[in-house]
Amino acid sequence: MLNRRDFGLGLAALGISGGLPAIAQNVRVMRLANTAAVNDPQQCFVTAGQHPRLNFYKPNGVDPEYVNMSSMTQALQSLRAGHVEFGPAVPGILLPAMAKDPSLDLVSVYKWLPGNANTVVVKPTSPIKSVADLAGKRIGVRSQGDSGVVVLKAMLAELGLKDDKCEYIAIGDGAPAGAAIDADRVDAMVAFDTATARIELVGTPLRYVPLTPKFAQLGSGWLCVPRKLLKEDRKSLVALFQGIAKSTIFSNANLDAAIDLHWAVYPESKPKSRSLDEARKELNFILKDRKNSWMRRPADPDQRMGASSLAEWKANVDLAAESSRNPRLAEELGDPNRLFTNELIDDINAFDKQAVVGMAKSFKL
Repeated sequence: MLNRRDFGLGLAALGISGGLPAIAQNVRVMRLANTAAVNDPQQCFVTAGQHPRLNFYKPNGVDPEYVNMSSMTQALQSLRAGHVEFGPAVPGILLPAMAKDPSLDLVSVYKWLPGNANTVVVKPTSPIKSVADLAGKRIGVRSQGDSGVVVLKAMLAELGLKDDKCEYIAIGDGAPAGAAIDADRVDAMVAFDTATARIELVGTPLRYVPLTPKFAQLGSGWLCVPRKLLKEDRKSLVALFQGIAKSTIFSNANLDAAIDLHWAVYPESKPKSRSLDEARKELNFILKDRKNSWMRRPADPDQRMGASSLAEWKANVDLAAESSRNPRLAEELGDPNRLFTNELIDDINAFDKQAVVGMAKSFKL
């Protein structure tokens, strides 16, 4: 079965992919660098709004498209080359890359994950009680390009510790990762909450180690765009991120419906070996923490969807400087205001959020 991405690639081979959507639908396809490498319902905070019953994107002239990537490094290369229009911004990876290469002119425009969704997990019987205990240990990560490496570096640096004796071991996802933890091939794993929930789902018991205090207060997910695109097509970016904001609010209020909408838009992502009810139950478990991290914390002084603050980006720079062992990083980056912008945020939030919540709570596909 051809999926949406396969169809686009097929049109590209015919030399008509650039013109067809714009002419037929007057819609600009906005390609997203998807570092999860697979488009599944955990991305319903974006994809739910693509369904015609919600239609959060196309009436405003845009439509997101997932382009799978193997790592953050590949995503940055794709953003630089113009192969995608937007992608994830992991400060610990992005900021040192921008300092090293000033031509990598990206700006973070939308915070999609205000809560900190990073986790540190160990076997229940592990002697490890805190992040400080991870210095010099074997650390499991999804892949060598995964952000878990930078996350641990940042937290150890916050504690005044180094990771120079840590060994980072790629253990993958799900059952293989669980087997590596259970068989003591690694002492701990650092990964996003959805990845560690998948390990628990296959039957591997885990114990969660608290994040370090300073790091725990930071958001964990931004979306960035080339600065050139921000200048040239502000209207499309507002439409794109407003659609994401609406989809996020809808998905948080009615996760089951959002999962079903994702499957309807991307039928190739439906489970092949189990029922939809079983898969939906699993996804609810995987997203049990993530769905709340999509939303602003109640104590956040700025409740606008997607908004960032100068204080948190200064903190991101400090942590990135520590984790990359570059005390001159802030100087090399220059004014931290150039790393992010809230200039789209008021327009993105110019919709009735409670109406979206009401729609979600009464929605049936």
